Amino acid sequence: MRLRFTKMHGIGNDFVMVDAITQKVSITPERARKLANRHFGVGCDQVLVVEPPHSPDTDFSYRIFNNDGSEVENCGNGARCFAVFVRQRGLTAKKKIQVETCSGKMTLLVLEDNQVQVNMGIPELRPHKIPFDWHRQQPTYLLALSDLELEISAVSMGNPHAVCCVDNLPDYPVASLGPQIENHVKFPQKVNAGFMEIISPSHINLRVYERGAGETLACGTGACAAVVCGRLREQLGECVKVGVPGGDLIVEWGGRGKPVMMTGPAETVFHGQVKV
Repeated sequence: MRLRFTKMHGIGNDFVMVDAITQKVSITPERARKLANRHFGVGCDQVLVVEPPHSPDTDFSYRIFNNDGSEVENCGNGARCFAVFVRQRGLTAKKKIQVETCSGKMTLLVLEDNQVQVNMGIPELRPHKIPFDWHRQQPTYLLALSDLELEISAVSMGNPHAVCCVDNLPDYPVASLGPQIENHVKFPQKVNAGFMEIISPSHINLRVYERGAGETLACGTGACAAVVCGRLREQLGECVKVGVPGGDLIVEWGGRGKPVMMTGPAETVFHGQVKV
């Protein structure tokens, strides 16, 4: 069969968007992996599948597959692309869109110039809920790697994140430490590894090694997780510009018990068809 798709990106984090509402299609992990392959498929970090809602108080649901075929719970950059995509496809005319993922419900607000604000929900800090195998909740934890101990903070933004503060981010060994953190035994469902350099209380730079995808140009949930962790360390203010290799996001968090708000762009690259 021929599958219609749209290629999009959120500050460099790229997606193959699949409308599974107006076309009958089943995206399996194997199909997602083939679509995401940059040499033999369309190529992307994640495949996003738009589906009808499962509950009456939402407009859509969607599924997220990493480029290795694994299905994940949440994706902040993908959420912004999702909001622009369903409007471009004529699936809704709403600017405020209620959507559900494996990790729960989110509210997406489409602003001017394809900027989208996403209510990312209340961050989860309890270790057993992240999940993170630690006996009690702390602002930071010492994680033993192969040849060093790394101080991290741990949080779930619907998916698990470990964030550490570093100096000289461009030269930091993300490629070698990222896989060690991602696959650490203390994270039973693996983890996204964030490396944050604090420039000022209102500005950080960030690199993220995503589970199942490797280092990406941007990670929306990673940006939110980094700001939460920086706030817990009392090093950041409520509104922070997060610079990632693909561009900038604005992340706001008022503190414990409050949702994280993320604002950034979503861009359409091209539309196409592929045989599956």
